[in-house]
Amino acid sequence: MALFGTLSEKLSHVFSKLTKRGVLTELEIKNAMREIRIALLEADVNFLVVKDLVSKISEKCSGERVLKSLTPGQQVIKIVNEELTALMGSTNSKLTIASKPPTIILMCGLQGAGKTTMCGKLAKMLKKQGKKPLLVACDIYRPAAINQLKVVGKSVDVEVYDEGTSKPEKTAVNALKYAEKKTYDVVIIDTAGRLHINEELMDELKNIKKAVKPTEILLTVDAMTGQDAVTVAETFNKELDITGVILTKLDGDTRGGAALSIKAVTGKPIKFCGVGEKMDDIEPFYPDRMASRILDMGDVLTLIEKAQANVTEEEAKKLEKKIRENSFTFEDYLEQFDQMKKLGNISDILNMIPGAGKFKFNANMIDEKQIARNKAIIQSMTPYERRNPDVIKGSQKKRIAAGSGTSIQEVNALIKQFYQSKELMKQMSSGKGRFRMPF
Repeated sequence: MALFGTLSEKLSHVFSKLTKRGVLTELEIKNAMREIRIALLEADVNFLVVKDLVSKISEKCSGERVLKSLTPGQQVIKIVNEELTALMGSTNSKLTIASKPPTIILMCGLQGAGKTTMCGKLAKMLKKQGKKPLLVACDIYRPAAINQLKVVGKSVDVEVYDEGTSKPEKTAVNALKYAEKKTYDVVIIDTAGRLHINEELMDELKNIKKAVKPTEILLTVDAMTGQDAVTVAETFNKELDITGVILTKLDGDTRGGAALSIKAVTGKPIKFCGVGEKMDDIEPFYPDRMASRILDMGDVLTLIEKAQANVTEEEAKKLEKKIRENSFTFEDYLEQFDQMKKLGNISDILNMIPGAGKFKFNANMIDEKQIARNKAIIQSMTPYERRNPDVIKGSQKKRIAAGSGTSIQEVNALIKQFYQSKELMKQMSSGKGRFRMPF
């Protein structure tokens, strides 16, 4: 499922009807606004937020600028994009760094939202930026919580400070002294969660806040819980005056309600989002990029950033040359499977390509297990067959299937997928599609 898949599909359907018309009437815009309102409500966006958003869009769309425009449908899309961006905070809200180290980040949230894992992801991201983070274990209630943080810390090569079941505020204060002594410049405090908000939890968090005066108080919420996540954020903000929100599980079957409502309801920005299970799967939250992805306009900037971090310029130029010369082979395809794996979840990467939702991808193209089988199929081909796919006929397919432990149907599906991908990349590279390759 693509990010905000159902919402994106419904909005794309609304816009496709508008862009087919050379002239728009007030009635057509009114009907479009009704469909947008329904799509947002079904995506679990807060009712009052939807009412205000649609009102602003309607007001801007009903003016002469849109009705008398040469491309009224595109003008409507532009307005919706601008208003969604504004709704989510307009610009990326960066992490506040203390003028005098260490920067203290107090992490809070309910049990099950992914807070402890997010502590590790944040630590790894900050390490890449040249910081020296320390993780602090202040969850003394949940069984094995301290051990979990130690496992997370080990996986990202970051030290974890703990004092067993000592009072959390005492542990936090001593951790700061330790950080100053060992020259750690960022301290990330993992606190206890609960299955639901209660007075005991809030009192403990307030005590830690008072004891260490954090630079940032970041609330971790599960994007898949929709409006429940917004309610949680509202309560935590009221009690603790949080400085920002981290949305986890944005790679799941998310309807979009939390991402589109939190800033409007709490007034506090979403600073980061979790987009997978790996420790690298954390991204700064950019409202403009997120709005573009929701509207199936892609997120080319994030895609380029991912590519630059994982693919060398030489590799990119080599691929582009092969696509332009129509010399892309199964050997190149095999390399691309490995490159795509470096970039992250393949369905998420496809979701960053503008208009990719319009291409009918075979489900196997984004199934990680099937990709492993596809690699085995290619590796069972002879070097000549990999370089010349057209020579692969019935007898070769039978041998390749036997050699890779797959079926002839799977071999046929891969060959078909190869040609589909080759055509898609050719369109992307030539600019005939909506996306041009970012090299």
